[in-house]
Amino acid sequence: MRILVTGGCGFIGSALVLHLVQDLGHEVLTLDALTYAANPISLQPLDGDGRHRFVQADICDPARVHALYADFRPQAVMHLAAESHVDRSITDPGAFVRTNVVGTQVMLDGARSFWDGLPEADRKAFRFLHVSTDEVYGSLSPDAFFTEESRYDPRSPYSASKAASDHLARAWHETYGLPVLVTNCSNNYGPRHFPEKLIPLMILNALEGKKLPVYGDGLNERDWIHVEDHARGLVAVLMTGRIGETYLLGGRAVRNNLAVVKALCAAFDRLRPEHAPHEKLISFVTDRPGHDRRYAIDPSKAEREVDWAPTKVFEEALEETVRWYLDTESWWRPIREGRYTGERLGLAAKSA
Repeated sequence: MRILVTGGCGFIGSALVLHLVQDLGHEVLTLDALTYAANPISLQPLDGDGRHRFVQADICDPARVHALYADFRPQAVMHLAAESHVDRSITDPGAFVRTNVVGTQVMLDGARSFWDGLPEADRKAFRFLHVSTDEVYGSLSPDAFFTEESRYDPRSPYSASKAASDHLARAWHETYGLPVLVTNCSNNYGPRHFPEKLIPLMILNALEGKKLPVYGDGLNERDWIHVEDHARGLVAVLMTGRIGETYLLGGRAVRNNLAVVKALCAAFDRLRPEHAPHEKLISFVTDRPGHDRRYAIDPSKAEREVDWAPTKVFEEALEETVRWYLDTESWWRPIREGRYTGERLGLAAKSA
C-alpha cells in the first residue's frame, strides 16, 4: 500500500514508519514539520530505501497538503502529527490549537477532496486513521478503566485540543462519508522517545547522576504501552478495523509514576551498579496544574476485533529501553545538549 504518515519523525511516528516499511514492505510518505520533538535521525535506517520518502511540511498549510495528496496518491492516511507535551500546552495553548485542531481539519479536508475524486473501488478501499490519546477522557477513579464509550472530559489545553481533533475526524465521517477510524492510546515508552517525557528524562538524568524529579506525591497512575506494540496496533486497526469506529490501544500495564521511576532505578542498579542505589536521586517537586490522577485503558475491543494484543512485559521492556539509551548516545546527546539544556529538561517529569 501507499500510506501517508504525518508526524513520522516523532517518537510514535518513527516506530510506525519503520514497521510499515521494514517489516511490512509498504510504500510510505512521511510528512513532518520537524518541530522540536521530531528527530529525522530516527528514520536513518530507511536512507536509500526506495519505499520511503520524506517531505518537510506543515499540516496547517492547505496548499501543500492538497498537493501532497495529489502527488503521492495515498491509499491510506495515518495522522499522528500533533503537539503533545502537556506542560507546553499550559504555557502556549495557541500552538496546540493550531496544530492539533486546525492541522487535523486541513488533513481531513485534503483527504476528502482527494477521496472524492477516486474511482469507486479506490474510494471503498481508502482509510483515514486519526491517532489520539486517552487524555481526552480526563481522570479516572481508582480501579476504573477507559473504554470506547467513556465520556470526554479533557483537563488540559493539550487534551482539549486532541478531543477537538477527535470530534472533527468523526464529523468528517458522519457528514461527508470519509472512511475514518480513530484510536486513543495510553502512555508510550521505548526507543527514540523525546527526552522531555517521564521515562527518557529519568534515564538520562540517572545516567548523568542528576536528580530524578517527580511531580507531587508520584502516585499519578498511567497505563504504559510499548511503542512497537502501539505501532502494530495502529496497523491492525487500519487494515481490519470497522469504518467509523474507535479503538483504544493500551498495554495492560498500569503503574504509578513513582513505581516507574523506582523500576528504572532498579534497572540502573543492575546495569550501572557502580552508582547504586539510584533511588537516592529521586526528588519530589511541585505538582503541575490539572494533573490527572489516573489513566487506564481497557483494550478489549481492539483485542477482539482486529486480532491485536500488547506483547511486551513492562519491566522487561523498560530495562531494554534503558539499554537502548545507554547504547545509543548518538541519538539523544545532540538533543540533550543542543536544542534543550539539561537544566530545562530536568525541571520535572512529564508523566503524560
